[in-house]
Amino acid sequence: MNEAHDKPLRAMPPLVKISVEAGPLVAFFIANAKAGIFWGTGVYMVAAAIALAVAWIMTRKIAIVPVVTLVFVLGFGALTLMLHDATFIKMKVTVINAVFGAILAGGLVFDRSLLKPVFDEAMALDEEGWKKLTFRWALFFFAVAILNEVVWRHVSTDLWVKFKVFGILPLTFIFALAQMPLMQRHSPPEEKGTE
Repeated sequence: MNEAHDKPLRAMPPLVKISVEAGPLVAFFIANAKAGIFWGTGVYMVAAAIALAVAWIMTRKIAIVPVVTLVFVLGFGALTLMLHDATFIKMKVTVINAVFGAILAGGLVFDRSLLKPVFDEAMALDEEGWKKLTFRWALFFFAVAILNEVVWRHVSTDLWVKFKVFGILPLTFIFALAQMPLMQRHSPPEEKGTE
């Protein structure tokens, strides 16, 4: 047997997981406050890459969502720095949320929940539950895309950065918590001892 396959995947301690996921945003916020949006963008790009590397080193696996997010951060961040135009990093939030929403909604058109492969190890839901949860997250992503468009076009860059860090992150957390009743209703009963 291959030794690599014998090793169980390691889980990150909760505090480390939160740091890895929120760390790049916090670094972006601090760098923007100290040196402006362009330094903030560069720091965000580096911090996002480091966070993904840390996640891989600690768990030996990479989820698709952080990879896609990193691609968008690096792409829109590079445009922001090369063209010296903060519009691109602001639009990144709109585009990535619209893309995630479209992917989830597109899966449902073909009667597939594309959340299931992402979160199947973390939670068990029946098929109806997966579809309802996918639909809700698709709507949420579209709503965040629209909200970001409205905010960045009507407020200063510094205020937009605060919205990105202290608005979108808590909104996402609250929305995720609000899905708990749905997830509990659609958790399949444990089938212990049934063959």
